[in-house]
Amino acid sequence: MALKVAVQMDHINSIRIGGDTTFALCLEAQKRGHSLYHYTPDRLSMRDGVVSARVEELSVRDIESDHFTLGEPISRDLSEMDVVLLRQDPPFDMNYITTTHILERIHPKTLVVNNPAWVRNSPEKIFVTEFPDLMPETLISKDPQEIAAFRKEFGDIILKPLYGNGGAGVFHLADGDRNLTSLLEMFGQMFREPFIAQRYLKDVRAGDKRIILIDGEPVGAINRVPSETDARSNMHVGGRAEKTELTIREREICARIGPALRERGFILVGIDVIGDYMTEINVTSPTGIREVKRFGGADIAPLFWDAVEAKRG
Repeated sequence: MALKVAVQMDHINSIRIGGDTTFALCLEAQKRGHSLYHYTPDRLSMRDGVVSARVEELSVRDIESDHFTLGEPISRDLSEMDVVLLRQDPPFDMNYITTTHILERIHPKTLVVNNPAWVRNSPEKIFVTEFPDLMPETLISKDPQEIAAFRKEFGDIILKPLYGNGGAGVFHLADGDRNLTSLLEMFGQMFREPFIAQRYLKDVRAGDKRIILIDGEPVGAINRVPSETDARSNMHVGGRAEKTELTIREREICARIGPALRERGFILVGIDVIGDYMTEINVTSPTGIREVKRFGGADIAPLFWDAVEAKRG
């Protein structure tokens, strides 16, 4: 089954292919004979109810610094596509939300992955709160008194922006740290939205595990260990990837959330687990599949396209 696949992403010339999930999905799509079309979110348009984008035919190859070729840009009605991959990175801001409103007009006739309406309605740090028993204690608030009371209760906390990504703006405030007031002042100037305060999980020193789920089923995982000088495990800020297996607890977490993922049309999801607790459900542009394969785990890109093709069939 040859599909026409449009990929809405940050420009392909800006990605680092060694760890880029979108690139891995494109490689597998091309291998299967699907036609690829590339466009960035600022090339998405809607006129009189017709959703279009100025797309470029895309071919990819797994060669660093020579990983793509683009054709001439041409405006295409996206309803003519079989699949649109919604893959630009956050921030999850009004621009991101607007693209989900536009793409919702063509879904599911054109299969948008992940489902744009549910992406919009499932911010990663809020969606996870539907499973409070699977999470560490968490406060979402902009009220300094509520955050101070939470800090007093737990002492050791993480403070982070509600719609941040990639570890940006994540602070570990150890018990006795005197920077809370200053941080709240700074966050208040930077963000209109509430913040997240979360009980610090000491198990993060052993790693923050990214688990990939396809259509609600776990298919692979990678452990990300923070450096000695950082509380964050994100690999682009110095975290170290290592091979891992799923624990019984992690399989229980996946079994609990799987039905909700399928109901929302989330084909590709990445969850973050520290110790026995889930901290995020990533549905915008989940990453990690190249690292899973590199460390001997499943090749997830074929599993993804198996699921997409089944839904298109």
